Order: sequence, then C-alpha cells, then structure tokens
Amino acid sequence: MTDEEGQAAVVARLPGAAALGLLAPPTALAVPGLLLADPGWTVQVLTARAARQRTSDRRVVATLWWYSASSVLLTPVLAGLVTGVRLSARLADTSVHLLTGHTPIAATATAGSGDDVAGELRTALGAVVAAVAEAGGMRERPLWAIATDSLANRLLALGRAVGDVGAVTALARPLAAAVGPVMPAPRYVDVPTSSGRSARFTRRASCCLLDRVPHEVRCTSCPHRTPFERQVLLEDAAG
Repeated sequence: MTDEEGQAAVVARLPGAAALGLLAPPTALAVPGLLLADPGWTVQVLTARAARQRTSDRRVVATLWWYSASSVLLTPVLAGLVTGVRLSARLADTSVHLLTGHTPIAATATAGSGDDVAGELRTALGAVVAAVAEAGGMRERPLWAIATDSLANRLLALGRAVGDVGAVTALARPLAAAVGPVMPAPRYVDVPTSSGRSARFTRRASCCLLDRVPHEVRCTSCPHRTPFERQVLLEDAAG
C-alpha cells in the first residue's frame, strides 16, 4: 500500500471522515508536522493567535493552540488503529492543515510501518509538548493532560462514527499506558439520556482555559466545574 492509499483507505472506511479531520479543505495551508516541534515557529503562531484572541496571556494562548493542534495531530494514527490501516504517528510523516488564523483543521499521514505506535506517539507528542511549553512559558505536565483528553475525545468521535463507542474507547487506556507515565490515564463518564440509554463523554484531565479569553465561557465538561454541575450539564447535553 502506498502512502496516499493508506489514508485514503482509512477515509473510505470512516463515515464523516471530513468532519473528523481526515480530509483537508482545499483552502487550508499544509505545513510539515515537524514545524509543530519548532519553538521559534510556535512563538510566531502564538503571537498571531494572541492578537486574534485578544489576550496577552501567553500560557492561555499556548494551551488553546495545543488543545486544537493535538486533537488534529492524533486523528490519522487513531483512525488507522480503528480501521485496521496502519498510519504513521511520526511528525516527519505528517502534514497539518491550517485555516486562516493558524487554526488546525485536518492532518494527513503516510502509511506506517512496524508495530510501535505508542513509541511513535511518545516521540511526536513529546517533541511538540516541549516546543509549546517553551513558547508558552509553561510546564509540560498540563500539556500532556491535554494530549490525554485529545486522545480520549478522538477515540470517542471515531467510535461514534463506526457505531461502536465501547470497543473503540476501550483502546484509550492501554494506548496511553504504552506511551508512558507522562500521559495521564484517559477517562470516560456515561450519563443517562431521556431514551433510557447512556451517552459517553470524556472525563477531562485538563482545562483548555477558553474562559480566560474575552467573551468566551467555561466548557460544559470543564474539570473546574463542581461534579454535580458538570453531571447536570452533561445529562442536558446527552438529551
């Protein structure tokens, strides 16, 4: 299988692949994945985004950038695991596609080789986390927590796409454990719905700091909410 056929095969097996971030819109700018591990480039991105987000708090801008970038970056390799088509998690094999304002919208990866998905993720995530931490003047630990939540969220979205949330989200903990102790264990919570069934959500380990940006509000699943408040909001979202 060629590199192009690899992600194309994944896309063919996943309903809603474009919405999942596996197909880049034609207007998006493709940048090499390795750029995300460049602190100098990341500083430029954060500076541009700070102006758009109307905040001078570099830690907030860095956190929000990584929250969106990590989700997009993880999608190809996780989609490959779900569909049985091996895609690379290496930054050198990945392109990230950006909309205006340096907004990550999709990622494409070449076909993978070997079985060390966790090792590739450890190296790729570690390199970008280090760059974002340096550019944002912050610790790496909160960024690893964001990576955990992105992994959990992406697997949840993929599970919904293929109609088997339970089996797909069951991949989260073993994969994070294989990446290593630097990555917190992903967690999920099931809440009842009006139909009598349950809906699964990520129980977040991280805060995206979105409510630190002017005119933005705290997320429904924010870990800074009280457990009761979060439960009520999630049940409302579940319908």
